Amino acid sequence: MFFQFGIKDFIDILLVSMMLYYFYRLMRESRSLNVFIGIMIFIIAWLFVSQILEMRLLGSIFDKLVSVGVIALIVIFQEDIRKFLYSIGARQGMRAIRKFFLTAKEREQDKFDIKTTIMPIVMAAMNMSKGKVGALIVIERAVPLEDIISTGEQIDANINQRLIENIFFKNSPLHDGAMVVSKKRIKAAGCILPVSHDLDIPKELGLRHRAAMGISQESDAVAVVVSEETGGISVASKGEFRLRLSAEELESILTKELV
Repeated sequence: MFFQFGIKDFIDILLVSMMLYYFYRLMRESRSLNVFIGIMIFIIAWLFVSQILEMRLLGSIFDKLVSVGVIALIVIFQEDIRKFLYSIGARQGMRAIRKFFLTAKEREQDKFDIKTTIMPIVMAAMNMSKGKVGALIVIERAVPLEDIISTGEQIDANINQRLIENIFFKNSPLHDGAMVVSKKRIKAAGCILPVSHDLDIPKELGLRHRAAMGISQESDAVAVVVSEETGGISVASKGEFRLRLSAEELESILTKELV
């Protein structure tokens, strides 16, 4: 009896392949690639034992492990699963659909709100760059950063240029950590970020840049860095750096990322 391969089977295989590739990327970005490989080896062994060799005893043991393992994986990777579900709604296509239903007045209000969020950050970054004052500002997007905010001092203030500069003033107790901007407000300062161990990061970039890269890899946040050594302004987004930015370039990048 020959296996009949139709268009439905092709679509089925294609969807499974896309799903596995997406999970592979997710695990790679969260540094859990070895876990993903281990899961795939276990699934292949389970299918081989139960479907091809038809070993009933070993197959039943694998079945029990799979049923318990799914719950265990949900518990272990609950944070990654939550970020994954949030990231679905953060995709460009989803944002485009939402934008389609906005009225002209709502679009203008959105642009105005983004400008009022961006401009104080840009102006503060430029002033700190001139004085070579180190700074790290994280702007939350779709993925919530409550776990990051909880590591710092709660502020919950309007976004203000003078306040930003005072937070990162060299004698300030909060200048060493990151400031988090969420829902058009400064939520916290002195926050601790995950540090990226990516070997591709240039060696001349310090810990602030590695922390900015780390948060951009683990979430969809945008991180603005002012170097204490050179005064250079950088942006980390989607696991990539844009270095040595002018005020116009910084404003353009933030506007593009946040719109």
